[in-house]
Amino acid sequence: MRQLSLTTLAFAIAASTSAGAAAASSPSTSLTLYRSDDAALFSAGDSGGVQAGYAVAREPRELQLKNGVQDVNLGGLPQYLDPEAMALTIEGNSAQVLSQRLLLGQGQNAALASLVGQPVSVLGSNGQPIASGTLLRAGDGLLVQGSDGGTSLIREYAAVRAQGSFQTGSALQLRIDAQRAGATAATLSYTTAGLGWRAAYVGTLLPGDRCQMQFESRASIANRSGRDWKDAQLTLVAGEPNFAKPSAPRPMAAPVAYAMRAKADTAPLPEQDTLADYRTYTLPGAVDLPDGSVSQVPLYATRTIACERTSLFENGGGWVPPQPMIGRDYLPGGSGAIASTLQLRAFDSLPAGYLRVLTADRNGTPQFIGEGRINDTLKGSDAHITLGTAIDLRGERERTTFNVDKAGRTLDESFRITLTNAGDSARVVTVREHPSRWRQWTLVSSNNKPDQQTPDTLEFRVTVPAGGKATLDYAVRYQWSAEDHPQG
Repeated sequence: MRQLSLTTLAFAIAASTSAGAAAASSPSTSLTLYRSDDAALFSAGDSGGVQAGYAVAREPRELQLKNGVQDVNLGGLPQYLDPEAMALTIEGNSAQVLSQRLLLGQGQNAALASLVGQPVSVLGSNGQPIASGTLLRAGDGLLVQGSDGGTSLIREYAAVRAQGSFQTGSALQLRIDAQRAGATAATLSYTTAGLGWRAAYVGTLLPGDRCQMQFESRASIANRSGRDWKDAQLTLVAGEPNFAKPSAPRPMAAPVAYAMRAKADTAPLPEQDTLADYRTYTLPGAVDLPDGSVSQVPLYATRTIACERTSLFENGGGWVPPQPMIGRDYLPGGSGAIASTLQLRAFDSLPAGYLRVLTADRNGTPQFIGEGRINDTLKGSDAHITLGTAIDLRGERERTTFNVDKAGRTLDESFRITLTNAGDSARVVTVREHPSRWRQWTLVSSNNKPDQQTPDTLEFRVTVPAGGKATLDYAVRYQWSAEDHPQG
């Protein structure tokens, strides 16, 4: 017998599988997990359940059925279920499900509800039995039916004793019509929140003049579903299916991060495949996902990839106004920090996740220098992240000339960018400007030839000496028609 304490009540349960059903056969349980960006799912702190993430579970169950109509209780289910997405498939069509009812596991009733349909003994504060029989209901009191057919409603009790192993979480009550008695194989399918995954990337910059990094790819798998998963077969889905129900898990966690348990000393990488418009990663071995855990497994083989680091001073964005902005106060000059950015090219279509970047200090110890999000990135496309703000670099932007010719429908504007480098080595700073007063503009002059020019961007690379400064001067002219700006 075991004694369990829960709030002010204690219940001792030495067993309780659901009536007519054995526990799930974990080695064959399969889980399909969808990507989630919900921070609560992956953060440490409260070890309670989290209604985020989305997963499809398929659990094999063995039912001990009688001939005819009977009630079966399947317990030990997760906390966050969709009642409309639950189905029990019985092998060989030897039985039919007539109806089903989901009992949500909440608080102490999560364990008590799993005893419904089981013989129990209800004990008082003195340890003596108050009632014995079949538990019919656990909620606002216990409803127990005795062997004589009489029923007792018990509100004050100290413990509940049963045979077997109790189940926590939600429970599914089914009414089944069986054509014959005996053990019957079945599969219980359902969707649940509290499970999700996302990619976790680690890039370690390598020494040398060229930007290269050792790139590690992992899948972070969070379980805050309210139950453990043991020896599960896992498939991870990359992409963004639409969830229409308001109660669906949020798209976009544990006090202890358990290591995922592989079934071989050296586990091979996940097998990739396609699923409609999405990509799947099927793990090669069975894994354990304890409740309140975040596990990690390799997603791709670790490799060395080329990268590009940039010290970026950027003003504005690529927005174009509905008409020429000819007021002097539009986009006044200002100052700003210089961001350290990193770019890499995707060697495969990379699932969304977060990239942590490390570099070795003077002692050769890898140190964290920044983290950023990588969105779903097509193979061969570039991923960009901002590592942080450079402490030794600074940029100042000031407007040097401004002139509007309303009759000629032109506007001339020039700027000076002053870059300061307090470090002990020369640095190259990329200055990215967005001439956004109007879509029609030309670069009139600059003391540094632009490295890139697009309809909404000017980009210059400026070398700033160690302990010194460098300036960039440039001028643009905007032009418009009478239709573009009637007052201008």
